[in-house]
Amino acid sequence: MLIGLPPESRDDEPRGARAHFLQVFLSQRSQMEALVNRRVGCRATAADLVQDLFLRFWRRPLVQVEELSTYLLRCAGNIAIDHLRSEGTRVRVNEGWQPDEPDSHGSEPQAALEAGNDLRHVEAALRALPERTRQIFLLNRIHGRKYAEIAKAMGLSQSAVEKHMMRALEACKASLRDPAPRPPGKAP
Repeated sequence: MLIGLPPESRDDEPRGARAHFLQVFLSQRSQMEALVNRRVGCRATAADLVQDLFLRFWRRPLVQVEELSTYLLRCAGNIAIDHLRSEGTRVRVNEGWQPDEPDSHGSEPQAALEAGNDLRHVEAALRALPERTRQIFLLNRIHGRKYAEIAKAMGLSQSAVEKHMMRALEACKASLRDPAPRPPGKAP
């Protein structure tokens, strides 16, 4: 079965293909809406998604499908899944922008001050590292280089790069636990 041809797009379209698609789609519409409604939990959203599905097929070039009704049901299920995924992403993004506490505006300046202090402590710890360790840390964390790339560029083994990174990360963690900078390798 041929589906999804816009009326003005092709002159060689079989005359009955569009009519057959419309007939099958309309006969399957209630099943598709019920399927989508079960997945998304909203009848209005299900109707909108099925309508969007119709428009997608109506505008797309000819596609050969063996069993159109089954194909449409599968596509309806897929469009419901896509909708749920996009909603989940939207919710996660919105939650990331909303404050966790209802009255967190009063603590924002304090949090910014603490973050600034933490950053200064980490910067001081990084400056106190040996040059090679600091360079490896910056190549990995700031420039996004992989350990293998750093090892090759610096003529080191990957294991040595990993050890330098562990040393740098431990210095950063220690600077947040104990804000007084200390030389690397010295126990607290």
